[in-house]
Amino acid sequence: MATAPGRGGIGIVRVSGADLQPLARSIMGRVPAPRRASRAAFVDVRGRAIDDGIALYFPAPHSYTGEDVLELHAHGGPVVLRMLLARCLELGARPAEPGEFTRRAFLNDKLDLAQAEAVADIIDAASETAVRCALRSLRGEFSERIDTLVGELIELRTLVEAALDFPEEEIDPADRADALDRLARLRGHVARALEQARAGSVLRAGLNVVLAGQPNVGKSSLLNRLAGEDLAIVTPIPGTTRDAVRQTIQIEGVPINIVDTAGLRETGDMVEAIGVERTWETIQRADLLLLVADARYGVTAEDEAIGARLPARLERITVFNKIDLGGCAESIDHVNDREIAVSAKTGEGLERLRAALLDAAGWQSGGEDVFMARERHLAALVQAGGQLAWAVNESARPELFAEALRLAQKALNTITGEFGADDLLGEIFAKFCIGK
Repeated sequence: MATAPGRGGIGIVRVSGADLQPLARSIMGRVPAPRRASRAAFVDVRGRAIDDGIALYFPAPHSYTGEDVLELHAHGGPVVLRMLLARCLELGARPAEPGEFTRRAFLNDKLDLAQAEAVADIIDAASETAVRCALRSLRGEFSERIDTLVGELIELRTLVEAALDFPEEEIDPADRADALDRLARLRGHVARALEQARAGSVLRAGLNVVLAGQPNVGKSSLLNRLAGEDLAIVTPIPGTTRDAVRQTIQIEGVPINIVDTAGLRETGDMVEAIGVERTWETIQRADLLLLVADARYGVTAEDEAIGARLPARLERITVFNKIDLGGCAESIDHVNDREIAVSAKTGEGLERLRAALLDAAGWQSGGEDVFMARERHLAALVQAGGQLAWAVNESARPELFAEALRLAQKALNTITGEFGADDLLGEIFAKFCIGK
């Protein structure tokens, strides 16, 4: 079933394989005209009507999978669709595995691996911005960028390996300098691609932001203000928040996963102590920490103690809340991109905070040059960049120089699927929905 479970106006059963004409004749008595919607009566093995719907037939190789594809559009009741699916199974079909249609499209060279993953990204997109970025990847823009990098690498490898194959020929110093210039440009291009991919990866999973700080500094009020609704209970009593409250908001189409946590302090209350412990566990998984402090007191010794326990890798923004109360400490008079004064009550300073969150996500307004990327894409680009850095260090030793370039190309090829193990393909397509 290519449509979601449940009731709907239309439901679709999709079949792909070699020579589906006999199956089509058995279900509707004829083979529909290629690529034209035609009304059809779907019947069971005894010739009894299952439903009256629309059939679409895409003969190979001009189809999504590169094989014959038959789509049966019926009324969207779950019983009707189960009957249609059972009829297809009676005629020799088998249930599709998750992502199998797109996997077949990849194996039949209809899509490369990055484009295939973009199909799932479009389906899972949480914002209009994410849809646009995923669509650019599906159209091949990300793949073209990777192919361009691979092309530059191949040209550079040709120069280097020619010197290895013909050692008796003296290498012109100008050729050596040209190779190093090419390498420097290539490193810059890979770094730029990584920057764009990192920004795009945030569109998939979002930026994980944790609100932390002492009790009663306004963390829950800040969450409510950012979310635009009362999600967390707010009282003047310290320690009101005992467990994490999670909410995803969107800023310019970028999902920001915000977690409000229990106030960090020493406590004899067993329940609150559990909440504090969970707060520290949540902080360990964060991409960004908003350390919320009371603007009237600035950064106190207790805040500094919290900061000292934070993971060294964790990026942090100090948010001075409650500026509407007046009497703010002198320490927040000169705020910067990592120290922002706000009022969760009035909303003052919230735009600067939102801009800082986007900056922390590596997002640039518009995102027109951003590509939807996955962790494996980032890892491959990082690996390629590392190999190119090794090549710089080994420029005086042609054998190692050439090997570093080869490994860099191998890493980039895994992005589009020019090189990929079967277990990697299985892991990727297993995360797709059934029917896609």
